[in-house]
Amino acid sequence: MNSIIIDDEEMARAIIAQMIENHPDLKLIQEFPNAIQAIKFLNHIEVDLVFLDIHMPDFTGFDFIDTLKFPPKIILVTSDKNFAIEAFGYSCIVDYLVKPITEERFNKAVQKAKGAKIEVVNEAKPSIKDEVKEFYVNIDRRLIKIDFQSVDVIEAKGDYIHIKTENKNYIVHSTLKKIELKLPSDMFLKVHRSFIINTKKIIDIEDNSVLIKKEVIPVSRSNRPELMKRLNLL
Repeated sequence: MNSIIIDDEEMARAIIAQMIENHPDLKLIQEFPNAIQAIKFLNHIEVDLVFLDIHMPDFTGFDFIDTLKFPPKIILVTSDKNFAIEAFGYSCIVDYLVKPITEERFNKAVQKAKGAKIEVVNEAKPSIKDEVKEFYVNIDRRLIKIDFQSVDVIEAKGDYIHIKTENKNYIVHSTLKKIELKLPSDMFLKVHRSFIINTKKIIDIEDNSVLIKKEVIPVSRSNRPELMKRLNLL
């Protein structure tokens, strides 16, 4: 089984690497100190098994899993016992190892991985809203048509939303939740409790923010995995 290691601790990676080398059914093809590097790698290379730490700076193990559309089999390797219940809510997680790991326990986890099957959920068919090209807003008793593709950012401001388009901005009495239901899911994403963005308009991403035109939009930690999933990373 082709395997990778994701752990920010060099010593932990070295221990797991040695155990992989000692196991006849495993082959280590790469190791990573953070999840972002691993995501880029997995965009090009398929692996059978991931040994994954939970606690890592900026991007946790669960964030990593949430980012992957079709995750491989995963064995969590952590010093924290408190996430076992959450971990087994993921069909791709086949075992939960608590550091320090014994070789016997490691081998049992690998045996589980060999026999495990990951449930693949069929993708949903496009909804009617994904086929519509525009929506209308009521401005001074006029219905103004706005093409989805022209929208850059939608920002919540109290009881109003600020719709920012390529050529003009509109202030409408509504909520983000209401307009989110009208937007095509393949183009728009709520990245913060106050912002929905057109992901096609992103210029740059840095830390917990995105740049659209000259505006820096915050991205909440809970929404970051879905944003990363949308990106065509090299």
